[in-house]
Amino acid sequence: MLPWVVRRTRLPLLSLRCLDCRSESATTGEGRFRVNANGKLLDVWLLVRCVSCDRTSKLTVHERATVRSFDPAELHGYHANDPERVAATLLDPLLARRNRFTLDWTGAWRLDGPPPRLDEAWPVQVDVVFDDPVPVRPDRLIAHGLGLSRNEALRRIKCDVALHRPTTAGFTFIVMMRT
Repeated sequence: MLPWVVRRTRLPLLSLRCLDCRSESATTGEGRFRVNANGKLLDVWLLVRCVSCDRTSKLTVHERATVRSFDPAELHGYHANDPERVAATLLDPLLARRNRFTLDWTGAWRLDGPPPRLDEAWPVQVDVVFDDPVPVRPDRLIAHGLGLSRNEALRRIKCDVALHRPTTAGFTFIVMMRT
């Protein structure tokens, strides 16, 4: 069995319309939060920057939340602009829904693992594991990992997952000998 691991190489871009230039792409850059205190209430925003015009926008993370409702480590992460807190916040599907954006994972992940040697004994079983929740279509991932076209990869594999739907869950597939 061959192990393949899908890893995030950077944070994904956001598909979010810029108010100034109407571009559809934004980034978190180094990842910064803005925390605003109003008495005993806090507002927390994640700052994002337009890729085209550099305009900064805010994504609402918490609005009018009491200070006591925060875990101290979480609050410290917001104040310190902790990269792990930025990633966890950005990858939260509730944040994306509330702020009306989607994530663009193009070029933000890599596949680690030995390529199957296509001259070895058949069949070859490959186990795919995701280190981060990177949504990738299995057919594209398998074709990329095998160095084959998608059609050729689909002809040569046996798999129990839906190949044309993005997944973030691990799966196993078997590569059959070319017929």
